[in-house]
Amino acid sequence: MSVCPESGAAEPVGYITRVQSFSACHRLHSLHLSDEENRRVYGKCNNPNGHGHNYKVEVTVRGKIDRLTGMVMNLTDLKRCIEDVIMTPLDHKNLDQDVPYFSRVVSTTENVAVYIWTHMVTVLPPDLLHEIRIHETDKNIVVYRGE
Repeated sequence: MSVCPESGAAEPVGYITRVQSFSACHRLHSLHLSDEENRRVYGKCNNPNGHGHNYKVEVTVRGKIDRLTGMVMNLTDLKRCIEDVIMTPLDHKNLDQDVPYFSRVVSTTENVAVYIWTHMVTVLPPDLLHEIRIHETDKNIVVYRGE
């Protein structure tokens, strides 16, 4: 907690997480590797026809809880940001073919997290985004905090 300069009272800090699911397909293939190296590194995920996932993304924001509204951020605004950054460009898309960013970056879940972070920070208030967590499968989860 930080301290409010006017009253000396503690200003509580809160975290809000919104969960959203989207479906997309991709092929793990690096332009910097030979076809043989790609098959060795990515295995069945290098299938020329690609494969798909039902991703679950958790977007967490962190900030002071406003004394007047009682909120870190209005969830309606967070939902709109997620719609603009995640759902519209990524849902039911071929990441490699439909999202220009992935024409030059391998569409690993790590890089999907970086993509989401990079775009979320442009639509959220400054210093509010705390974490992007993507569940690629029930067993594979990627966390990115802008580092």
